[in-house]
Amino acid sequence: MKGRVIRITVVFSLLLVAVTGILALSSRKSTPQNERSEQLLQLNEISQLIDQGKYDLAKQKTDAYADRLRSKPVEDSVGINGIVMCTLTILFMAMVFFYVYLNILRPFDKMKNYASEIAKGNLDLPLNYEKSDYFGAFTWAFDSMRKEITRSRTAEREAIENNKTVIATLSHDIKTPIASIRAYAEGLEANLDTTPERRSRYLEVLIRKCDEVTALTNDLFLHSLSNLNMLQMQPEEFLLVPFLKQSISEILAGYEDVVLKETDISPVIYADRKRINQIVENLINNSRKYAKTNVTVSLTQTDDMVSIHFRDKGPGIPDEDMPFITDKFYRGKNTGTENGSGLGLYIVKYIAERSGGSIELINHTSGEKGLEAVVHLPFKK
Repeated sequence: MKGRVIRITVVFSLLLVAVTGILALSSRKSTPQNERSEQLLQLNEISQLIDQGKYDLAKQKTDAYADRLRSKPVEDSVGINGIVMCTLTILFMAMVFFYVYLNILRPFDKMKNYASEIAKGNLDLPLNYEKSDYFGAFTWAFDSMRKEITRSRTAEREAIENNKTVIATLSHDIKTPIASIRAYAEGLEANLDTTPERRSRYLEVLIRKCDEVTALTNDLFLHSLSNLNMLQMQPEEFLLVPFLKQSISEILAGYEDVVLKETDISPVIYADRKRINQIVENLINNSRKYAKTNVTVSLTQTDDMVSIHFRDKGPGIPDEDMPFITDKFYRGKNTGTENGSGLGLYIVKYIAERSGGSIELINHTSGEKGLEAVVHLPFKK
């Protein structure tokens, strides 16, 4: 389009130059011979009148001849005026072309190139626009469409990632109560339920763990129906120490590898019991799997936080893995052949933070070595 406008401008300019040249040439034609003869006759007549003493009549003839000569250059000025008009017209056309180029052609070329980049999938390319030009509103709408497409694609990727994370998290958490169910079932098979009370407790734990699996599968079902981005939290007030005793006793399943230290504090926390139970089970099962040592659980308290300490005597977490160990799907280099999804500590961190707390991991390298996981939770004063 720009080339077409330039060609039209050049053609019209050449036509104007040609017309002006023709006018200039026609105005500069030689004076005919009879006109010169007539001028000589006029001069002789005036001279004879002067010789005869007819001064008044000679003066009239002279004035008439002078008026005729003064009117003569008007015909010669036609060519000059034509050249001036032609020049002004060409300048005007150049200004019109410059205006059309700045306000129509250049924005159109920019839009064409931008549309080509968008068609290639380059949605991160910004488009500078001015609402004052003819394409301003259209350009603004086009750029807004690009931003909306970018936001939609980003939201779609985040939704897919969150969906994968929640499904993986729930799948991981289902394994924990199933492991307890298996342990208690093996205990029943090995006739460890030597007393009616112990048998009753075994059956009670089995039923409770089955309920936990049901609750987790319900979470998974609800997530698939409503596309939840995060797991739902249902906080309530409860005493932490009795809760820990019950949770740890269920995890033991007849073994004695987890010890809850006696404490004289009795904090009340406001959190989701089921999610805090997931924290306890994940940290203890991680120690059982990777440290393969006994686990000691203890409590400390500050002005606004209660801390649950999980201490094992294993090799700990390598220093190079420590900054990333709570990331999704990250597994340390010392996990060996143990199966895992890299979600246990991520789940613990997520639940602790959603409960208003945090998690701290400490490698003990002097004295009694091992890893200490500390979960900080706010408590009711």
